[in-house]
Amino acid sequence: MRIGLLTDGGYPYATGESRLWCDRLVRGLSQHEFDLFALSRSAEQEAQGWVQLPAQVSRVRTASLWTADEDIPGTHASKGLLARMVTGGGGRSYGRRERRRFTAYFTALATSACTAGATSGEDTAAGASGGAGFGERSEDGRTGRTTVGVADAQFTDGLYGLAELAREHGGLPAALRSETAVRVLEAACRAPGTGRTVQTATVPDFLALARELDRVLRPLSLDWYDEESLGAVDLCHATSGGVAALPGLLAKRFFGVPLLVTEHGVQLRAHYLAATETPLSAPVRALLANFHGRLATEVYRQAAIVTPGNTHARRWQERCGAEREKLRTVHPGMESGRFTALGESGDSGPDDTLVWVGRIEPAKDLIALLHAFAEVRKAEPDARLRIIGAPAQGPEGATYLAHCRALAAQLFPDEATDAHAVGDNPVSFEDIGGAEVPDLSEAYAAGGVVVLSSVVEGFPISLVEAMFCGRATVSTDVGAVVEVIGGTGLVVPPRNPRALADACLALLRDPERRARLGAAARARALELFTVEQNLAAFRGIYLELISHAPVRREADTVNADGKPRPFATPPEAHVQGPWTASGPAPAGAADRTPRWAAEPRTVCAGARGAGGGDV
Repeated sequence: MRIGLLTDGGYPYATGESRLWCDRLVRGLSQHEFDLFALSRSAEQEAQGWVQLPAQVSRVRTASLWTADEDIPGTHASKGLLARMVTGGGGRSYGRRERRRFTAYFTALATSACTAGATSGEDTAAGASGGAGFGERSEDGRTGRTTVGVADAQFTDGLYGLAELAREHGGLPAALRSETAVRVLEAACRAPGTGRTVQTATVPDFLALARELDRVLRPLSLDWYDEESLGAVDLCHATSGGVAALPGLLAKRFFGVPLLVTEHGVQLRAHYLAATETPLSAPVRALLANFHGRLATEVYRQAAIVTPGNTHARRWQERCGAEREKLRTVHPGMESGRFTALGESGDSGPDDTLVWVGRIEPAKDLIALLHAFAEVRKAEPDARLRIIGAPAQGPEGATYLAHCRALAAQLFPDEATDAHAVGDNPVSFEDIGGAEVPDLSEAYAAGGVVVLSSVVEGFPISLVEAMFCGRATVSTDVGAVVEVIGGTGLVVPPRNPRALADACLALLRDPERRARLGAAARARALELFTVEQNLAAFRGIYLELISHAPVRREADTVNADGKPRPFATPPEAHVQGPWTASGPAPAGAADRTPRWAAEPRTVCAGARGAGGGDV
């Protein structure tokens, strides 16, 4: 079958999240043909190029979400009024009818985003990560419908209306940056029933919101929606929710293509967590949070199947309105081969060393780990801590690493055996690829206990790698940690150095327990988290979805080699006679009744019921 793989900021680019997972999926399901529809997030990402694509990738279509404001024709600054904007396609100006359509659709979209209670209300406005307001309903006495239900209907009317307008006439980016759009946003924010935070929005907030909505809605203006692009695929597979799934929504609406959505980390949650890091004001953050909440609800509603990467993501999806019968938890597969030698060695590691492996950033809470190790050193003076990894990209990662180094130097002054020896610090910061840690397997072999100290975590990749290596682990109870580790490691509350230290000491002092836990962890990882189990799951899901989808094109019945495509023709098509017809044939026409249904039944000898009739 032909799969349209929808990505956002990842595959086929050489950098970006989910790139490796997508590459494994495409290479592992080589019996299918893949068309890639990729959104890029930065000029730097595009400049680094693509990974080498396998032969089953037949086509790649890309679009940018990072285009500078001045590169968009008809922006608010350069064009002003909507009547003077230029379309993105043929350069034709919107007429009066198109202007009315845009105003009506964008008003519906803006009103839905301004409706209080769509997400977590004022908490979301402040950039909270809760989303507690999903599912809350307040009755609208005039219509009998719930306020959130009305807002959801307004959102879909506005979203698909804008998509149809963009498909027919172009010009949507300019319209979203026009004076008319700003006035619509202002009227929606000032309307009765909006939240307190939203009502405080000012003109600069409306301009910033229009700019952000233009970026989010840019996929509506792409030239992917025709019979030669997304209309030519059998199934759309969005590798994340949110913006990446927008082309899938339109492919289903315009062409009836089924949509599959995979989320290893929920995009709505990621938006909430990132909100506090942006320079946007509280009203703009609240409005964007409401918009992304509505979008998530619509994506889950339209998807045929949603595959969360863990139960933590699944709970978020259910809270956002995903139906339980559509949800299939499929853990992301990881390569286990490079850890086989260490995992099968039976070595439980050095008795005096803790090791932490990962990307150094504030969410990993190495500060708490260093304070916990101070407690470990009081009980075990010979204990060591090896922190192996590189800082996160950007100045924040480098600053956090410097802060951790300074704290380690303060807590653990260099120790020397005598007055003439060089001091040695029990905490070391190392990079993978050096003389002592040449590869990732050696990093996990360096310690007897692998520690994860995060305060925020999605699917803990480093924890699974440690399990493949047969290492005992101590982890904080965040994200999908408990789901991943099961009963094969110790789990403590986050931000609790004392509990972290006690768990580490318990395992350092008990080599036999470490060996038992490590063996159990490896067995669990090999059963649940390998590439093979991930590919098997999606192989079955693809066949299930396509088996329920109607045949939309005659050309789909055979592949490029002239061989029949699986499920391209329903079994009934092989029955002799016009099986789809019913009722008597018109005068002068041949009888519609298939021969197999019209001829008398042949009853085998002895096949008689107790009353002598046919069975």
